[in-house]
Amino acid sequence: MKKLLFIFIVLGCSVNITAQEKFTQADELRGSITPQRAWWDLQHYTIEVDVLTKTKSLSGTNTITYVVVAQNNTMQIDLQKPMQIDSVTQNGEKIKIQSIGSAHFLSLKQEQKIGAENKLTIHFSGAPREALNAPWDGGLVWSKDNNGIDFIASANQGIGASVWWPVKDHPQDEPDKGIDLLITTPKELVGVGNGRLIQEIKNKDTKTWHWQVVNPINSYGVNINVGDYVNFSETYNGLNGKLDVSYWVLRDNLDKAKAQFKQAPLMLEAFEYWFGPYPFYEDSFKLVEVPYLGMEHQSSVTYGNKYNNGYLGRDLSRTGWGLMFDFIIIHEAGHEWFANNITNKDVADMWIHEGFTAYSENLYLNYHFGKKAASEYVIGTKKMIQNDTPLIGIYNKNNRGSNDMYYKGANILHTLRQLIDNDQKWRNILRGLNKDFYHQTVTSHEVESYISEKSGIDLTRFWEQYLRTTLIPDLQYTIQQNQLTYRYTDTIQGFDMPVQVTINGVVMWIQPSNSWKTLQTDQKISSFDVKQDFLITSRQIE
Repeated sequence: MKKLLFIFIVLGCSVNITAQEKFTQADELRGSITPQRAWWDLQHYTIEVDVLTKTKSLSGTNTITYVVVAQNNTMQIDLQKPMQIDSVTQNGEKIKIQSIGSAHFLSLKQEQKIGAENKLTIHFSGAPREALNAPWDGGLVWSKDNNGIDFIASANQGIGASVWWPVKDHPQDEPDKGIDLLITTPKELVGVGNGRLIQEIKNKDTKTWHWQVVNPINSYGVNINVGDYVNFSETYNGLNGKLDVSYWVLRDNLDKAKAQFKQAPLMLEAFEYWFGPYPFYEDSFKLVEVPYLGMEHQSSVTYGNKYNNGYLGRDLSRTGWGLMFDFIIIHEAGHEWFANNITNKDVADMWIHEGFTAYSENLYLNYHFGKKAASEYVIGTKKMIQNDTPLIGIYNKNNRGSNDMYYKGANILHTLRQLIDNDQKWRNILRGLNKDFYHQTVTSHEVESYISEKSGIDLTRFWEQYLRTTLIPDLQYTIQQNQLTYRYTDTIQGFDMPVQVTINGVVMWIQPSNSWKTLQTDQKISSFDVKQDFLITSRQIE
C-alpha cells in the first residue's frame, strides 16, 4: 500500500509561481559553465597569500594546474573588486587580460593542446570586501581577540571564493589533486588553512604556514584563519583506520575548547555510522575557532558558537533536544559528507548541502539519544519553514533556492525515512550516496533518481511536490461513525503519498490522493491521529 503510484507526466500542476527573477550579465558569467570555463579541467591550486594586518589587505599568487579538454585559448578567472589581478604569466610570458566586472578573460599565447597539462600563475592584491555579518554576507573578518591581538578569518559561501582570491568560481569543477595553501602572517600570529600542516617557515618578520589538501575541494571551502592560536589533537579510530583530529583555538579558550570539543569524536562516531567513513582521512579533520558563528570549510571546519550547546545557547527546535549538542560542531561537520564530499554542480541545488546537513542534526540525536528524540527535534524545526519560494533555484544564474532548504529539506528527508519504513535500508541509502558519489559534484536529479532507485519507490511526484513547489500537502478528512473519508489538497496532480495514521489505537497506512477516498472500520471511529513525522498538514472538515 505504501508504493507511490505516481504518474510520469505532470498535467495541470498547481505549482506556486514566484515573481519573475531578473538576472544580470554578472549572474550569467558567475553561474554558468561559459565556453571560457568549459575547455579546461582543474587539477590543482597553489595559493600563496600574505595577510597584511595593518592595511587589512592581501597579496599573493595562485598557480593553476589544469588539463585541456577542448580547443580554446581564452580562460575565465573570477576575482571580485576591490581585489585585483596584477598580472598573469604562463611559461614566462605575460598574458593579456580583459575584464567584465568580476569575470576576467585571459588570452593565452601558448597553444592549448587537448590532453596537455598546463600551468599559469596569477598575481593578485587588494583589500577584500569585509564581511559585516559573516558567514551570511561573506568576505574577510578583521577583528581582535580579548587581548587586542589580530583575529582574522575568511567566510565566503554565498558571495564566492573570488571575494578574496582568483579562482574558477563555479562548483562544478574542483581541483582533482587538491591545493597547497601557504599563509604568511606576522611572526607572532598563526595561520591555519585546510588539510595538513606541511611546514612552518620562519622569515624575518613573518611566518609562512604551508597547508596541503590532497583530495578535491570546493572553492568556497578553501579558507584562511589567522590569530593567537594554540593547538591540541587526538586520534580517532574510525571506519578507515586512524584519523588525525586537531583543534586550533584562541589561547585563552584552551580549557573551554578541551571540554566542548569532546563532542567531535561523538559526531564522527554518529556520522560514520549513518553516512559511512569520513571522506577526507588523508587530509585529517580539525575545528578552528573564528570570530564569526562558523562554516563548513573542508577539513578545516570553523567554529564560533562560544563554547555553548545549541545555536548560540538556543534550541532551534524548542523541544529541549537542541541543547543536547553544540549546533556548530554537529551541523558544520555534517557538511563534510554533504557539501564537501558530495557537492552540488549548481548552487540552484544547494538543498543537497543544507537539507541533508540539517537532517544530520536529527541523525546525531538518533544515534546518541534515540529515535524519539530525533523525531521530536526535526518535527520541532517545522515552525521555521517559510514556504516562500521552492527549494531549487534557477539554474546557470548563480541563484540558490529558498532558505527553507535547511529545515524543509530536513523534514522532507525525515518524511522519506517514514515512507521507506526500513531503517537499515535508509541507512544504506545515505551511506550509498557518499560511496557512489564519493568526491563528486552532482545534480539534484541525480540524487533524486538514486534515492528512488535504491528505495524501490517511484518518488517522481514526491520530489516535484517538495522541491519544486511551495505547496505543503493538506490532508482533509471527515469522520462519520465507522467511516473515514479523506483526500489531499494543495498538491500537484497525481500526488498520492502514503501516510501513517492511528485509528482507535491501531496504526495503519492510508494513501490519500486528490480525490476523496473512504475507509470503513469495524467499529465507530473514536480517535484519529496523523503521524507527525510526515511533512503535511491535516484538518478535519465538516
